[in-house]
Amino acid sequence: MTRDPLDRLRAAAARREEAGLRRRLRPRAADHDGLVDLASNDYLGLSRDPRLIEGAVAAARAYGTGATGSRLVTGTTRLHAELDERLAAFAGCAAGLVFSSGYLANLGAVAGLGGPDVLVVSDQGNHASIIDGCRLSRSRVAVVPHRDVAAVEAALAGREEEHALVVTDAVFSVDGDLAPLADLHRVARAHGALLVVDEAHALGVVGDGGRGAAHAAGLAGQPDVVLTLTLSKSLGAQGGAVLGAPEVVDALVDTGRSMIFDTGLAPPSVGAVLAALDVLEAEPDRPARARGVARRMASAAAALGLETTDEPAAAVVPVVLGEPHAAVQGQRVCARHGVRVGCFRPPSVPKGRACLRLTARATLTEEDLGALERALADVAESGPRTLHT
Repeated sequence: MTRDPLDRLRAAAARREEAGLRRRLRPRAADHDGLVDLASNDYLGLSRDPRLIEGAVAAARAYGTGATGSRLVTGTTRLHAELDERLAAFAGCAAGLVFSSGYLANLGAVAGLGGPDVLVVSDQGNHASIIDGCRLSRSRVAVVPHRDVAAVEAALAGREEEHALVVTDAVFSVDGDLAPLADLHRVARAHGALLVVDEAHALGVVGDGGRGAAHAAGLAGQPDVVLTLTLSKSLGAQGGAVLGAPEVVDALVDTGRSMIFDTGLAPPSVGAVLAALDVLEAEPDRPARARGVARRMASAAAALGLETTDEPAAAVVPVVLGEPHAAVQGQRVCARHGVRVGCFRPPSVPKGRACLRLTARATLTEEDLGALERALADVAESGPRTLHT
């Protein structure tokens, strides 16, 4: 008898539904349905800034709506070349290469710099894009415990491969904690390895003027440090980039499949990011405002007995509720109070660590934060939770 090939998908969906793990797309209105947005990654509040919108419009008028080809064919405009240079200068690096997303920047960097003769040492808390880059790299991959410098050193010291990469998020995307970058660099350099740092949640929030965690750790411009970025969070637009030594960028231009075989970043996004850099350089206090909002969020959650981070490193504040159903219910409670928050469940987080993910924004008001505090109070009263420790 011929079986319906979709039966297994229906059965898997039913199991996820029962476990509280179904995901659904929920289109939002232009005004976020009137909810206070504490779920997006718009940390500096720039995505609707008129200056970015005008930058996008001007680029569209000059170059059209799409890049029209890969960066090696027709997809590199003068704006792309300018953005390569400006991102590198902003973060204190020698060279830069813009990709069409942060995800593809990580794929390109890890897979392009890896290979059969390269050991890749990856933190177990790293983003999915890093994990996928590791899988595509053809390297042997050593996954080490979260933020464990000694485990990184042991993996490097015991390797048989000639070359090595150490790969880490700068700020981890759910827990919001900071990687020990200075120590990781010390260990990587001692063993002749490149350190690859994903600045996705640090750029625009961490360090002097938002120049990122590597800059704050004194690693800017080090030839054995490679940075990956996303342009869709603090910079309010779209795209990604890899920054580092000219040799790194040259290698990725030659071998980075996620750049070579992908259409270049759309010119309107390039124009918006260039405008965002102008704003950030003119208003260097925005990153500190975002970090201050995050500290207030964490303090409010802790005061209610909810498990959260003691000291947010950037703009991400988790509120751990334990099981998936509890997190889904917590998200609904917040929505009833007019607040939109993220809801993270396995496999995005470990089993038993489902959480609400709050994201700070430099432009939040006292009224917005008051709504959050009322919502969290209701969450704390409404069901099972993991107590703050």
